[in-house]
Amino acid sequence: MKKILIALFGLVMTFQLVSAQELAAHTEWKNQKYSMFIHWGAIYSTLGGVWEGKPVTRGYSEQIQSHAGIYSDVYGDVAKRFHPEQWNADSIVLLAKAAGMKSVVMTSKHHDGFCMFHSAFTDYNVVDATPFKRDVLKELSDACQRNGLKFGMYFSLIDWHFPQAYPISSSNSDPITPEHHEYNKKQVTELMTNYGPVSEIWFDMGSLTAQQSRELAEIVHRLQPGCMVSGRLGNDAGDFCVMGDNQYPDYKIASAWQTPASVYDETWGYRSWQQHGKAEDKAHEKLEGLIKVVSRGGNYLLNIGPRGDGSVVDFERDVLLLNGAWLKLNGEAIYSASANPFDTTFTWGEVTTKPGKLYLHLLQTPANGAIILPGLNSKISQVTLLSSGKQVPVKITVKGGNTHIQLPTGFTVADKDIVVLSLTCKEGVSITPQHLLKEATRLTRDNATPLFSFSGVDYESYYRSQVGDSWAFTATKPARLQLIYSDAEKGRRIRFTLNGTTKEVLLNGGTTMPLHNDPAALQWGPMYSAGPFWSGIDGTHGSVKDIDPAKPWPDKDSKGWTLHNDWQNDALIKWEADRSVAQYILQEITTAKAGDYLVGFTSGDGIAVYLNGEEQVLHNNPERGGVATEVVLLSLKAGRNQLVAKSYSRFAKQSVVAINRNVPQVLYVQSLDAMVKGNGKVETCEIREADPVSVHRNLRMPNLAVVMESK
Repeated sequence: MKKILIALFGLVMTFQLVSAQELAAHTEWKNQKYSMFIHWGAIYSTLGGVWEGKPVTRGYSEQIQSHAGIYSDVYGDVAKRFHPEQWNADSIVLLAKAAGMKSVVMTSKHHDGFCMFHSAFTDYNVVDATPFKRDVLKELSDACQRNGLKFGMYFSLIDWHFPQAYPISSSNSDPITPEHHEYNKKQVTELMTNYGPVSEIWFDMGSLTAQQSRELAEIVHRLQPGCMVSGRLGNDAGDFCVMGDNQYPDYKIASAWQTPASVYDETWGYRSWQQHGKAEDKAHEKLEGLIKVVSRGGNYLLNIGPRGDGSVVDFERDVLLLNGAWLKLNGEAIYSASANPFDTTFTWGEVTTKPGKLYLHLLQTPANGAIILPGLNSKISQVTLLSSGKQVPVKITVKGGNTHIQLPTGFTVADKDIVVLSLTCKEGVSITPQHLLKEATRLTRDNATPLFSFSGVDYESYYRSQVGDSWAFTATKPARLQLIYSDAEKGRRIRFTLNGTTKEVLLNGGTTMPLHNDPAALQWGPMYSAGPFWSGIDGTHGSVKDIDPAKPWPDKDSKGWTLHNDWQNDALIKWEADRSVAQYILQEITTAKAGDYLVGFTSGDGIAVYLNGEEQVLHNNPERGGVATEVVLLSLKAGRNQLVAKSYSRFAKQSVVAINRNVPQVLYVQSLDAMVKGNGKVETCEIREADPVSVHRNLRMPNLAVVMESK
């Protein structure tokens, strides 16, 4: 028995150690902010975007095998020409270091299936298939350790060389056969075992099943607990979500995330005929990208594509070094910095922050030399130019709860320059949110600040998911809190945070509260459809407000809306579907007086619901198959209301949708063991799912509200 207890204690201690290691690794990864991406392949880099003496202008150059239609054996023979005399792993790592980058992530294997590491499971690798016969990935890993940078690797989930892989498609979002999945597992195991500490593995493309994604993530986390897994593994199995290529979101994201960018938007792998322009212009462009990403809480992964001989293109080196020089002076505002703490953006630039500090990144000269920081309550004790440490003689005034900074006469930001002002707030940074709910009594999805992430089954179905709701509010009296929700939320468990204190709450039903409405008085009009359109889940093809079904939609050259007299509410509507398409359903609801009504929806691979032009619901079907159901509390206005449901199909051969009226018009009220202070000061509330399948998974509790009951 004693031995059993000792063993169990050891397991607990190991779990705690691993968890602490993972947490530390996640924090360290988030604090890196800026890393080097390397697309280097023995074959595509040797070709340099040229086949049979002609530039291949279609697509990225690292995918030249597909875009030029090269036979696999002919393509593979190019590896015999690979002998990179200019390759020096330490030189690459020292360049990254001089550029201010904190890690290096290299392609271990791209879509062509050629391994830039010595794999025991194929001879299609840099050691066995080239005259170079050196494991360049191992050399890079060792160089990173010698020079104090983190090391990561890219791994393509599709493989155009593996016999049992799915054939090449135009999207690269291909299914992974069982044989191919086992091959991927073996190679990922090699990579996690033979290459020292790995800070991240950057999976890419493919359309895996949820089980396949989970199995690969488990291998990584078991062998390298400190390794972050990219979201492009699919099925929300990643530790961090990845934006689209060269994509800069205009919103903050509530989970770990990254933007992958290339020096050239046109390619990632080496292209011998690439036009360059001025290094100063490109450096400014990419520096702005870095600052935008960090100001929204993300990490920036900037790519270079070395030549086939292993050398770095001079232009790319110059771009990196120019920004490295800027970071040497201004890096304090980037590394380990947090996102813009204001709930607004600024025309003059971006903001990052650290405890007691605000960093204003001036991308241009503020109009009239004036900067307004809305809601800043902190007293600014000093303003300095971060690059020199020199104090800037500004005039600071506080008006209407906003802090006004007047820059000195003649202060300008030169073209292609970015100036950082460092603001010191000795008593900490305190900001009253602009979107403050004053004298709040009810917190709902309509007045919440959404918490976003990036979710999806595969590359073709990623969308901006909403993983929680947050509110900043004031109340004039102390009050107890109640949760109100529908039967759709019943049984779910939430993580409820009030003023920094978090509790888990099971939505167990509480007491029933019938809605004061009259469903029988609603007049439901006929249904119309528009589409199909090639589409992702989110976004619409045209305006979904004040639609005239008699006119073309989404534009004047479109077919428009089709009337379906045979379509009925409370019944499934089916049609033949295809990959990545959407169909729109339009129905009008007329009521004599305004009221709240619960309406049900059935969908397939994804759905978005809009009422009078306002989004009500947006989510995919993360289980990939079957149908999903939804109940949404709709606030109808008196008179005519337009309901639009966008039905999305990613995989299904037949798409389904239904608008269901036969929904019990009942909500639940559940008391919380929590109280608002009610002292007129700013209070905060946040709701997320407790123990979600993934931090990126949509919350899907549209009817959950918090109500304050005064004592």
